[in-house]
Parts: sequence; structure tokens; C-alpha cells
Amino acid sequence: MPSACDSLVDDIEDMVSANDPTPHERHFSRTSVVPRARKRSVRHTAEELQADSVIPGTQKIWMRTWGCSHNSSDGEYMAGQLAASGYKMIDDPAEADLWLLNSCTVKNPAEDHFRNSIKKAHLQDKKVVVAGCVPQAQPRMDYLKGLSIIGVQQIDRVVEVVDETMKGHSVRLLGQKKDNGKRLGGARLDLPKIRKNPLIEIISINTGCLNACTYCKTKHARGDLASYPIEELVERARQSFQEGVCEIWLTSEDTGAYGRDIGTDLPSLLWKLVEEIPEGAMLRLGMTNPPYILEHLEEMAKILSHPRVYAFLHVPVQTASDSVLMDMKREYCVADFKHVVDFLKEQVPGITIATDIICGFPGETDADFEETMELVRSYRFPSLFINQFYPRPGTPAAKMDQVPAQVKKQRTKELSALFHSYNPYDHKVGERQHVLVTEESFDAKFYVAHNKFYEQVLVPKNSEFRGKMIEVDIYEAGKHYMKGRPVAASPVFTPSIAQPLLKGQVSGLTQELTASSPNGNLTESSTLTALSWNLDKEGLKLLFLGLGILVIIVAFVMEKFL
Repeated sequence: MPSACDSLVDDIEDMVSANDPTPHERHFSRTSVVPRARKRSVRHTAEELQADSVIPGTQKIWMRTWGCSHNSSDGEYMAGQLAASGYKMIDDPAEADLWLLNSCTVKNPAEDHFRNSIKKAHLQDKKVVVAGCVPQAQPRMDYLKGLSIIGVQQIDRVVEVVDETMKGHSVRLLGQKKDNGKRLGGARLDLPKIRKNPLIEIISINTGCLNACTYCKTKHARGDLASYPIEELVERARQSFQEGVCEIWLTSEDTGAYGRDIGTDLPSLLWKLVEEIPEGAMLRLGMTNPPYILEHLEEMAKILSHPRVYAFLHVPVQTASDSVLMDMKREYCVADFKHVVDFLKEQVPGITIATDIICGFPGETDADFEETMELVRSYRFPSLFINQFYPRPGTPAAKMDQVPAQVKKQRTKELSALFHSYNPYDHKVGERQHVLVTEESFDAKFYVAHNKFYEQVLVPKNSEFRGKMIEVDIYEAGKHYMKGRPVAASPVFTPSIAQPLLKGQVSGLTQELTASSPNGNLTESSTLTALSWNLDKEGLKLLFLGLGILVIIVAFVMEKFL
């Protein structure tokens, strides 16, 4: 992954020139960051070191991200900016100088893992920066005291925060981005990024949502709906394809609500994006709640039928009881959900509908739960996310009368047993399908591909297949996957219009800037050049002014001595 120059330094000039960019080349907005000195005991030696003797941009950083694809995209952007600024992103937490922990607040277990990671970092004497929805929603939690925090809309300033943390300061950036009083979608989409998978680009089309679900903690962090303009999203997709991406995921807290705050809508965005998708590449739409997809059903059916869009939609129902839906404040009834599913199944044959269900929401009776069981029996969802209810602090649902823990566990177990009682892909054995290969299986024995319906197909681990569209014969089916045998006479099709970036390479920089050394890290010259990505207009003026003065001095010296 990108790193700073690893050569030895002999004096301070070498140190600054090789590893530390000039002030106008980095952090043009640093003046707005107010560091708070961290209280710590300092052992006095003969010569006391100053905090600024730490040269930022030379250290190793380990990052972990929990939660949704939106969080994953934020993590990729933060890693990209840090790498472009000279920091080395590594996979081994033990070797890191700083841990960047990108949290999720949806469930108690996710926050528990996050909190335990902070404790582990302290035990190993690691510096810590926290990001994501947990600190944004609850920055005053005891276990966050003294830590640097990056808000969900401030990820474009991660370098500043890490710099100050490396110097021993505590910095907190939790503000909302606004333009003339109007809330913006968040950080810019053209920031440097390191994709976890170089073949897949995750694009957040909006932040926040229009709902006020009584169980949701994410709303506290992400806030109300704020959409990115269509032209910015299209440009990001176009750039991604130029960097070898062959699959795009659109993500947000509710993709169906896209554009309602800026006078447009989801179908308008999707039709523009479809124009940019190369042949053989695919687009996957993220989660959408029923209320905001109902009015676009006909257009959505046409878009999901497009050969370059996966016929897949994630529509959470949460419960099949109207009374429980009212307590959740979900703003739809079960009939609305069924109408969405039935219409799309009729208009887009074979479409995959994924859904979510919460077991044991406060007030849920046995009769309510049985309605949910019946819904699953009827639709036999091939992809079902089953969640036991966890009361999140600060939400209205946490103050409601709770279903006993044992009952919640039992209902979760019963629904899980029902889900595992049927195999949704058995009837597809013998079919011939075109699939796009983008990932590696967890056991590293297969490559993972997806067909038009975003159903998982395992194929032989042939390096020639990765990032390609191939034709396979389905010969086996499991609960969550199928296995495909490549058709011998069928050609392998390359959907990418460019060579994909290497693992760990920084997106958003030109190929010249991201020239890599054999180990995958940026070379010294490319690292230093990459630092200029965030130069603002004032910085450029200063740069040219400095060059002009230098030319005058050189001319004066030459005239005097020659």
C-alpha cells in the first residue's frame, strides 16, 4: 500500500523534504482545527522533545470498519487520503502506530466490538482516532474521552485529525457541512480512495434519510436526507470505470429517497448512470424503504430489467404486523410492501428481493410474530437478514416495554429455522448463466461471481476469470450459493475499459501519480507528487509566487557572478 519514503534521513532538511509536505500543500483548512492537549505524564530527560518534533505523514496506520457499505465507502476514502498524504496503510494492527476505528451504531454487538478495540489499542499503547456513527451520535461517551473523533461528514479532513493525534493532541470534528444554510451530502466524491476490492466501486448517493424509526440510532448520526447532485455521481462512476472497476454499488441509508431534497428522484439518477456503464459491467442498487419506492415502481421495473443493472432490490419489511410497524414508525403497511414485491416480481421475472426482519420488537405479540412467519413462508425470500431486537440508547424504542430476552431469542431461532428449511436455488441446477467474477470466497477455494439476479455463483479459481464476464453451467446449489462450471467454447469477456488498479493503489490520482514500486507501495516521487491533490487556489498562488521569487533570485545571482 502507499507509503512514505523509507530511506534514512541525515538532517532536518532531508526529513522535511522527503517526508513532510510544505504547509500550503497540506491541510489548507488546518487553522479551523483546535487541538486540545492530552493530559499525560512526561518523563523529563536532558533534552525535552517538543510535540511538533513528530513528523506527520511518516507513520503506519491500521484501519478497521464495521457496518454497512456506506461505512465501507467512508473507510475507503479515509484510507485513500491518508495514503496520498504519505501515511502507510497496513494490515497488521500490531505494527501500526495509530489505529483508525470506523464504527457502526446499528446494533449493540457492533458497538461492543468497537469499544473493545479501543481498549485493546490502549493496552498496546497505540494512538487512536475514531470515526463513524457511534462517536457522531454519542461523542460524550466515557470510553471516547480524550480520543480524536472524525464526524461522518468530516472524512475529508482525516489527514488533519491524524496529524494532530500523532503529535499527542486530541481533535474533534463533528460539524455538519452546509452551503448557504442548506445541509450538504457530506465529503466530496472526488477524494482519493483505496478500494477494498479494486473491481468494485461503492458510491454513496445521499446521506441520512426522511424516516424517524423508533429503533434507529443511525439517524442520530447521519441526520436528515442530503443528496449529492446527479452530475457529481455520474462523474464519480465515470472515473471509476476509467480505473478498471467493473461493478458499482449505490449505497445510502435509503436509496429510494434520493433526490427529494434537491428536486430530483432515483430513476432520474439511474438512467444517467446506465449511460456510463460499459458493456459487461454491472450496477447494483442499495437498500430502499417501501414508502419511497412505491411511486417509482414502473420506472424501477424498467431499470432493473436493463442488462447492465442487477435485477436485485433490498426492501426491508422488518415485521408483517401493521400494529408493530406503527410502533416502529415505518410509514407503510404490510400491504404496501407486498405490492412492491408482487409488482416487481411480475414485471422483472426472476428478480431477487432481499428483506430484513426484527424479532422481538417492544410490544410484539405471538400473533404479530406469526404474521411475520407467514410472510416468509409465502415469499420464501432467498436473502433474509434476521435481527434480534436490541434497544439502542437514546431511541424511543429503548423506553418501550421490552419483550423478554428469552422470547426474543426463541423467535429469532424459529424464524432462522424457517429460513433454512428451503433452498431457493435448487431449481436452477442445469441452467446456463452469464456471471461477473469480482471476489474470492472466504475459504479461498473459489472465485465469487454474480448472475443477472445478483445470486452468488462459485466458479473455479482461475486468475483469467477475475474481473471478467463468463458463461457457466450450474451443476450444484446450496442455501446461499450455486456452483458453476465454465462453458469451454464460450469466450471470456472483459468489461473493464482500463486495467484495474492494484490492491492498495490510490484511486482518484492519475496513473502517473500512482506508479507503484514492486511491493505495491507508492514510490517516493509519486508519493510526494500525490500530496498536491488537495491544493486550493490560495495554495497554488503561493506556490507560483514562490517560484517567481526563486527565478528572480537565480537571475540576480547569475548576473552578478557572470
